[in-house]
Amino acid sequence: MEFETIIGLEVHAQLLTDTKIFCNCSTKFGGSPNSHTCPLCLGMPGVLPVLNKKVVEYAMKMSLATNSNINKSCSFARKNYFYPDLPKGYQISQYAYPLSEHGYILLDVEGEQKKIGITRIHMEEDAGKLVHDEHNPSSYVDLNRAGVPLIEIVSEPDMRSPAEAADYLKRLHEILVYLEICDGNMEEGSFRCDANVSIRPLGQKEFGTRTELKNMNSFRNVQRALEYEVKRQQYLVENGGTVVQETRLWDDAQGVTNSMRSKEEAHDYRYFPDPDLVPVIVDDAWIEKIRKELPELPLARRQRFVSDYQIPAYDASVLTADKALADYFEEVVKLCSKPKAASNWVMGDVLRFLNEEKRDIRNCPITAQALAEMISLIEDGTISGKMAKDIIDEMYKTGKSPRVIIAEKGMVQITDESALAKTIQTIMDANPNQLKDYRSGKEKLFGFFVGQVMKATQGKANPQKVNELLKKMLVG
Repeated sequence: MEFETIIGLEVHAQLLTDTKIFCNCSTKFGGSPNSHTCPLCLGMPGVLPVLNKKVVEYAMKMSLATNSNINKSCSFARKNYFYPDLPKGYQISQYAYPLSEHGYILLDVEGEQKKIGITRIHMEEDAGKLVHDEHNPSSYVDLNRAGVPLIEIVSEPDMRSPAEAADYLKRLHEILVYLEICDGNMEEGSFRCDANVSIRPLGQKEFGTRTELKNMNSFRNVQRALEYEVKRQQYLVENGGTVVQETRLWDDAQGVTNSMRSKEEAHDYRYFPDPDLVPVIVDDAWIEKIRKELPELPLARRQRFVSDYQIPAYDASVLTADKALADYFEEVVKLCSKPKAASNWVMGDVLRFLNEEKRDIRNCPITAQALAEMISLIEDGTISGKMAKDIIDEMYKTGKSPRVIIAEKGMVQITDESALAKTIQTIMDANPNQLKDYRSGKEKLFGFFVGQVMKATQGKANPQKVNELLKKMLVG
């Protein structure tokens, strides 16, 4: 039996505000346990929340960037459930009246654009964090994260493969980071994803029973967890079993999903309007103000890189996946005016160095100015491409400029024709048999003479000059 996969994602993004959504406590990550708290985020009786305006504006930015319709009025509700890290016994969220609805983003799927719908984007507060003791059967509650502002981005069930889901997640991540409203750090929990997945026989209109997947802290793990869950559900159905609606946890070490609990429905949370918070009214003037603050978004930047710099779409996709990397590339191009060369060096050696050491482009020892200088030195013939490979290694290790490294190592390219002609003549005199064979028609020996010249000059000879002179001198 052939099956179709149905996937929808719920993404929580922590907003980069200095203070929490309903109080003035710090949102900074990594403080000592329960140090960024006050009576309000501790859930003490009688306290009153006050909405952080910056949270609304950041959520509006994401709404506009994802083509969502911002509602002129939205309101907060209480989502009721008991858990040790939820001090009030309820979470302040949005339910019936979210900030925005009916958005979408575009994915490239098999060479064509596919629209992935966004059901809603709403604001809410985060819960605290449970810290489990590995050595004792104890758990501790850290409420520093309680009240940190989140937006939840709920997709339509429009994705048809784990690869599409991972791509959608990367596109959302790009947009949030470009907007500078979320740092996107999945390890610290500031960008989190829950997935809903089901299967149905090919051609069937009704959706199958879905399961919810949690505990996925990387793009790779989201894809792996979905791939496993799709196979698990297919195996169940093909062998006469049934899929149960439940929440399952991804076990990265074992590469499997395990049952956690039965899946809750909305009515289980007994949503009702929060009586302490008035509705948020968003007028056209406020929306236009936020729209004018939007930066160039990843898709638009990708298209501009292709049209303005004449680089391949693949290069543009890699270079714009990270805002800081795109900024770095544009700075290099501005200084050297060689877009394709800049693209090759950034995507090749620079990213290789960074990936090997798991470093960010912001901490790269090779500045944009230094890379542009090296590219210019190749273009004007001061150094060869081969020499540049050694130079850029040294640039990354030491942080020195290419000119300093060239001066220290005496790596200037030999372009003087008389000096090169003298070297070529010496090599021809030392290899009479090869010279005779070349002149009798064995043209493949041309490479032999090129190699001998480069060896004699320790790779410093200008390859173009060497080729030109050899073509003249070898014929006699």
